[in-house]
Order: sequence, then C-alpha cells, then structure tokens
Amino acid sequence: MPAMSDRERLHALLGEGEGERLLGALRRGLTRRELLGLLLKGGMLAAAAGSTAGLALSAHAQTPRRGGRLRVASAAASIADTLDPAKQANYTDYLRGCMLHNGLTTLDGRLAPQPELAEWFDSADARSWVFRLREGVLFHNGKALAPEDVVFSLLRHKDPATASKARVLAEQIDSVRATGPREVTVTLKQPNADLPVILGTHHFHIVPAGTTDFSAGIGTGPFRLKEFKRGLRSVVVRNERYWKPGRPYLDEIELSGLGDESARVNALLSGDLDLVGGVNPRSVARIKATAGYDVFVTRSGQYTDLDIRQDLGPGASPDFVLAMKYLFDRPRMRDAVALGYAELGNDQPIDPSHRFYFPGLPQRAYDPERARYHFRKSGLGNTVVPVVASPVAIYSVEMALMLQQAADGIGLKLDVKRMPADGYWSTYWMKSPIAFGNVNARPSADILFTQFFKSDGPWNASRWRNPHFDQLLLLARSESDEARRQQYYADMQTLIHDGAGVGIPMFLSSLDGHTTRLKGLSPVPLGGMMGAAFAEHVWLED
Repeated sequence: MPAMSDRERLHALLGEGEGERLLGALRRGLTRRELLGLLLKGGMLAAAAGSTAGLALSAHAQTPRRGGRLRVASAAASIADTLDPAKQANYTDYLRGCMLHNGLTTLDGRLAPQPELAEWFDSADARSWVFRLREGVLFHNGKALAPEDVVFSLLRHKDPATASKARVLAEQIDSVRATGPREVTVTLKQPNADLPVILGTHHFHIVPAGTTDFSAGIGTGPFRLKEFKRGLRSVVVRNERYWKPGRPYLDEIELSGLGDESARVNALLSGDLDLVGGVNPRSVARIKATAGYDVFVTRSGQYTDLDIRQDLGPGASPDFVLAMKYLFDRPRMRDAVALGYAELGNDQPIDPSHRFYFPGLPQRAYDPERARYHFRKSGLGNTVVPVVASPVAIYSVEMALMLQQAADGIGLKLDVKRMPADGYWSTYWMKSPIAFGNVNARPSADILFTQFFKSDGPWNASRWRNPHFDQLLLLARSESDEARRQQYYADMQTLIHDGAGVGIPMFLSSLDGHTTRLKGLSPVPLGGMMGAAFAEHVWLED
C-alpha cells in the first residue's frame, strides 16, 4: 500500500471538509501563527495544534505554477452587468469584482471575517470599529490606498443616488472617519457584531476616493481589467503590483456569462473552457466520465425560490400562498431534480448547516389536501395562474413542472412560462406576479434577512411587509447574548415560514466543472468557485 500523502494524513486527522478548509485558508494567505491560533481556538491542545499546523503547512507546500490563461463561464449574464461594486447583482458580477477588488475584510472557509486591506480591526462595544490599513497597497492606477478611499467607498452606499444594492446594509452606519494616517473608524447607529462580516461581502469592495466612472475597473485586486463587454465577456490580466506576495498565479482570465447549462458543459468538454459554474447534476456523470475533467462540489445555503408577490395578483391572498407551499414535494425534488445534491428546505432561508438554523420549526410537508383547502379559500376558482421560470434560476423549470402537475390534482391551473436565460433577472424576476428566483448564499443571517426579507430590502421579491420581523432584526443585530440572538433568529425564521410569499424547497450544492489541470479550488460555503473568489487562488498544471 502506498504511503499516505500529507494531504491524506490531514484528511484522516481532521476529516476531508475541515482539512480542505484549512488548506483553503492557507491558500488565501493565513500565516502559521494565525493557523495555530485557529486550531487552539477550536479546542485543540497546544502540542496537537503544533503538529497539525506543521502537517497542514507541509500539505500546502506544493508550489503552484505561475502563468497560463484560464477560460471561465458562469451561469449568469445581463445587459445590467456592472463594474461598480455597489451595483453588482449577479454571480458574474461577483466573480469579476473579486478579480479586480479587495475589501477591508475577507471571509474564510468558515465564513469568519479575516483581515484583508485592513491588517487588523477591533471594537470594544460592537458599535465603534477601528480598522488599521495595510501599508504598500496600490490601486491599479498607481495610487496608494489611503483612509479617504475607505471613507468614500463605505459612505457612497448610503447615498440614494448611488443606487447601491447594499444600501439597506449601509444604513446602519452612522459615520466613517479617517482617525489616523492608516486608520479608519466606523461608528454604527446600533451595535452590530457582524460588521466585519458585512464588510467582507462583494458590494463593499474598496475603490479610489471620488470615483464616478467605473469603466476602467480600478481596484486593488489581483487582476487588472483588459476588456469588458457587458453581458458577454470580461478579460483580466495579472496585477504585477498586487500586495499579496506571489499572487495571483495566472497570467490572464477570460470570464463569460453563458446562461445555457448544456452549452457551458459542452464548451468545457470540447476544450473551449477550463472552468464552468452552475453544473446541473445530470451532467456530473458525463463530466466525470470524460478523461481530464472533474466536478468540484460545494455545499452551501444557496437556494432557488418561488417568489409570489403579495402586493398584487393571486399572491394578495394568503391562502393562495399557503396552497402553493403545500404543493412542494421537497424530498422528490431533492432526489429527482437535484439528484441528491441538495438539503431539504422549509420555506425559510437559513440552511441546516448554519449556526442559527432553527431545528424546532416543523417541516412543511407535501399535502395536497391542505393545498386544496387553502386554494378554495383563496377564491381564485378557474383562474389560470402564470408561473415564470428559466434555466438560469437553477432547477426552476423542473420544479415548476412538478408544481404544475401537483396543482392539477387540486383544480389549480398553473401556466408554466419558460423564459430564456438572457435578460431573465432584469425583465422577469421581481417584476412578474409569480416567478422563480435564485439566491446565492450569504455569510450571515443578518445580511440574508436584511437584503431579502426586511420590509425595504432591495431584493424582497415577494414584497412581504412585517414590522415585527423588522424589529426583531434590529434586536438580533445588536444582541451580544448568543442564546437570545438564537431565539430572535428562530422567531424570524418562523415568521418567514408562516407568512412570506416565498417557497424554498431545498438548499443547493454548487457544482463546478473543471479541467483536472486546474488546481487550488477549496470549498467556501458562499457558493461555487470559492464563493466567487477563486481567481487569485488557482493555477494550471503543465
């Protein structure tokens, strides 16, 4: 029997998931001291932590190859694609943003905030936060990173004229001030222990102070913009002055948005692409059976949801909303549609792996009789109800057809309208009375609730309005007692489950198809391609 490699020994010691998370953190720049601290914080004894750290560092020691051009396709493209971090709205935007920019913090494989442009951060009361900026960081145009860049980048989200997708998150900021040559202090209206997590998300990337024209994609990130054709493709090249020594490894990346999954897989297996996101489970066996290709699986809180607007159309009836939720045959959808690459959902957005998941919420089961009861109470009668779906909202077409079949059994006529991937998000999602959406995983419950379920959330697709929920959100955000915070989030999950016009049948694993020459991928629970941040961590073998 061949000797175990250091990676295999690390997996045997910690489990594959934990071992890969440690290696992923090392790839993202974690130092030995930080690694030891992480192991000790996890309860490991000092001697064991030292040997485990050494093993992890040895497994990480393989020297990545520099050079090469990577061709990548994501599952989303839109005429609204943007180079402004504040306005990013799809995964292609996030992928491109991580190539061009950095934030004050970044999120590791456990979704814990780690220093990035800020070399450290601290707060005594969770209300006033101090961020110390790194020295020697340059923007792509040669300008040195300074406190005024951070002040500008954060405060612009509060300006309505910016039309920031993160405005609802930024509203909690009271002030951002330069308090030293390399120091910025952020003061919140109320305490929020999750601020470093929020600032590690894509919209809060740092741009040069005063920027109004974002067409050059100027950031501090690992790549510089070479070409940007909205809705088609982007090309980036290595930033030779990147502040992380030795990074990135690749010379160039071409990123395209290709909505058709079969086209993405065909392009991968024909050699026209090296990495593709949004792989359908039905394509996994074909990819794995093709020499030189594999599939990388990331379990996450991503979900495809049925959004029923409650301010117009059938969704104005709470009984119609409940009827639709009882028509979800969740185990069948997981097994037949996702082929097991999913976890059961329960019409609320916190997945079972999340630390604030509420296990005491009764699972809503497929129940045609209860669906029939609520449908009759809704008074819709023989009304034909359109349901909009698209392949770009993962599995939505298959789920819509299953719903249509179940609805026939209770006398509800659903008209499934399959729309093309191109323009779906800008034309149909949040505009149609009933349409499927797709929500990428978020790093905290607070961010997820704020963006998608707060009464004025920018992506509150069902137009659900609940003042009690909004109040609980503020209470949970500022609560330092973990048990109380857990209860607040449990109550909020219950409110969404009971009243919001959103059906969440399952949480989806992200499947990335790739050439086996591509190395360096590690799981980040935010979604595929390392939570959109793969670019500076991967390399191509000869």
